[in-house]
Amino acid sequence: MNIGKILPVDGYSVVLQGNLPLDYAKSLTHLYQPLIGMKAVMLYQTLLHEIDLQQENDFQTHHTLMNYLNISLVEIYEERLKLEGIGLLKTFEDVNEHQTVYHYVLRNPFSPSNFFKDAMLSQLLYHHIGNDKFTLLKSHYLKNEKQPGGRNITTSFNDVFETVHSDINVMQNINHLPDHNGPQLASVDFTWMEQILKSRMIPYKRVLTTDNKRIINQMMQLYGLTEYDIEKCVLWALTDENKLDIEEFKEACHDIFKTSRSDTTVQLESKKLVQTIDEQKIRVNKPLTKEEQLITHLESISPKQLLEDLSSGNHASEQDLKVIREIMTTQGLPSPVMNVLIHYVLLQTNMKLSKAYLEKIASHWSRANLKTAQEAMEFAKKERERFRISMEKKQQKNNVNYKKRNTTSEVIPDWFKERKQKPNVAQNENNNMDLEREKEEIQALLSQYANSSKNN
Repeated sequence: MNIGKILPVDGYSVVLQGNLPLDYAKSLTHLYQPLIGMKAVMLYQTLLHEIDLQQENDFQTHHTLMNYLNISLVEIYEERLKLEGIGLLKTFEDVNEHQTVYHYVLRNPFSPSNFFKDAMLSQLLYHHIGNDKFTLLKSHYLKNEKQPGGRNITTSFNDVFETVHSDINVMQNINHLPDHNGPQLASVDFTWMEQILKSRMIPYKRVLTTDNKRIINQMMQLYGLTEYDIEKCVLWALTDENKLDIEEFKEACHDIFKTSRSDTTVQLESKKLVQTIDEQKIRVNKPLTKEEQLITHLESISPKQLLEDLSSGNHASEQDLKVIREIMTTQGLPSPVMNVLIHYVLLQTNMKLSKAYLEKIASHWSRANLKTAQEAMEFAKKERERFRISMEKKQQKNNVNYKKRNTTSEVIPDWFKERKQKPNVAQNENNNMDLEREKEEIQALLSQYANSSKNN
């Protein structure tokens, strides 16, 4: 069994980065668990307590973890990815000739108070547990952090100290949010936002502080907002002093999300964990078959690119793209599955993209909840085989009925019986020819992809 790149015999070690906050268990239970689930928290706790049992250069295997947690290797891998995604774990792979070892670096969960200061995590929790429960937890964990009365006259770093290069603003905002241990997000180029603020005579350095950039990035990722959406939210949330009001900004992002996607809720969902055929073959050092090359290709390209590949690099027609877009939207098919559907329909209809035929099959595949190109390819093969068997049975039934209607008491000579058996031999030959034809079609498609790639 090989899940992702993990085998049960692979070893692992665990280290803890930094020191745990005193109330880390409360954070895991009340704040992280609604987001990542019980099993992921259980894996974190198990790895944490494994640290004291470790012996130098004597690694435990993942089979041990399976026994501890009483879950499969598939689940361990999936829960590990959740911990990595939420910012609680880093994983390093060490491959040598004797054994593969994974070094798990546990990262500290936020304390409850710092968790609520993280814009993305707090917003996610709000959407997962609802306003009432969120307000209860927030008031409970932040009740001891009430600010004293009066006006804050604390002096800032820049007012007291001067660095050697006094013209460089070393610290733009000393009252920053805690060091970020949360989800690791793709970085965003804020050049576009700087230009917008400059054009409006707004001091961009005051708005785009390090912490504000992080929060803007988080909201952009969380709600799937465009740069134009973010621009509107930032301008809406600016105070008279040209500072970004974080709460106003988050509210504006949420309002735009609700307006544009009224039927969508914000929830953390694990992506379908697709183990590519390339990874499987690399691990066991086996070459890819022609069909596996095709599946890998269909997993990695868009439907538009597929149509262009099949057209020898020519642009896909607007009509075809419109049909595909409508079907993907209405049936909710992922791109890899849509690619297999296009490929399948073109083969069945002599390279003509029939909308009615596409819609009929897409509806069936949508109900089957297919997520990957490999699943779709296997499903298509099974359906094709089922249809072939059904047609054979129907033909046999027709033959039996015909024989019953034409039964006589005449003696049938041997040469006539032999002639009746010949169609069965011909049928088998036809099946073999179908298989060979399918292989030739796959080879032809791969050749088209290779040629179009060279031309591009």
